[in-house]
Amino acid sequence: MVAKTFGSAVHGVDAKTIAVEVDVSQGQKFFLTGLPDNAIKESQHRVESAMKSLHYFFPRNKVVVNLAPADIRKEGSAYDLPIALCILSASGQIETELLEQYVIMGELSLDGKLRPIKGVLPISIQSRKENFKGLILPKANAREAAIVNNLDIIGVETLQEAIDFIEGHLVIEPLVVDTREVFQSKLNSYDADFRDVQGQENIKRALEIAAAGGHNAIMIGPPGAGKTMLAKRLPSILPPLTLNEALETTKIHSVAGKVGSDASLMTTRPFRSPHHTISDVALVGGGGNPQPGEISLSHNGVLFLDELPEFKRTVLEVMRQPMEERRVTISRAKVSIDYPANFMLVASMNPCPCGYYHHPEKECVCGPGIVQRYLSK
Repeated sequence: MVAKTFGSAVHGVDAKTIAVEVDVSQGQKFFLTGLPDNAIKESQHRVESAMKSLHYFFPRNKVVVNLAPADIRKEGSAYDLPIALCILSASGQIETELLEQYVIMGELSLDGKLRPIKGVLPISIQSRKENFKGLILPKANAREAAIVNNLDIIGVETLQEAIDFIEGHLVIEPLVVDTREVFQSKLNSYDADFRDVQGQENIKRALEIAAAGGHNAIMIGPPGAGKTMLAKRLPSILPPLTLNEALETTKIHSVAGKVGSDASLMTTRPFRSPHHTISDVALVGGGGNPQPGEISLSHNGVLFLDELPEFKRTVLEVMRQPMEERRVTISRAKVSIDYPANFMLVASMNPCPCGYYHHPEKECVCGPGIVQRYLSK
């Protein structure tokens, strides 16, 4: 018997719908097809343990799981729940006609509980585009998915809840979030506010001008002058996020798994401050499974580079093109992904290695040649 439902694969900041098909027939062994990665291949053991913990059985016949289209690489552990439900349906342990009406995603633990997943917002946007009835996913991700209206968001905590819902034994009210109300109620709620800064009128005026025009800025001064403190408070004087900007920013953080449990829409401009030991790939994004880097995570916000001369030259050079084009393209042999990267760059540095060049009270211990080499970095 064949059972079918739908999942989703995230590429860049967009999602593609994946058909999950399971056939249980005569024979032996478990087969998983459709270019799965190692995390999906290991799903057999998670699914089997979760089913047994709920007193269901894992078929000892031939089980074929196909993730279509088969030429797209599937990654991550979020396919556990649709695979488990399809196996239960194909083996006759549950009866339902709802599987093909929903997109189903979730990672199973061994006792049948569901763990949060990444990329929920792009998945829910794509589900609405393709006119699915709803989205069944872990309850921890439900608020994030509920940003998208006209889609039934069914949050479940365990595999048993998902089974009871699709069989009709349990009624779960779809989660509804008033996106505009949430957006307006939490808009500009920053932990660090620019108004807290006392004195420093010149640098405050310079940062106000930079914020008004979206200009990049560099602060040069001795240790303890308040460069980092001012930079952290800069997002609070930037213009408030628009709803479209908030959705775009939330999509990027959702793909990277940075939104957090029970969170919904991002209402403040992001502030990213990577350490100076960061690699090129971590800054611009990439990897075997391409992920957004720091410059994309700071999209519509501030990217702060503290101790600028300490960053590797190659790291600073790779930012040239993204700063000009406001996006970064990550190319691989089989795929090319675009991430937005419209950020305000703020950097800080000491005037010399010791930090006290031209200081009114403390004497600089650096030679003239050392100072010039430091500044020319």
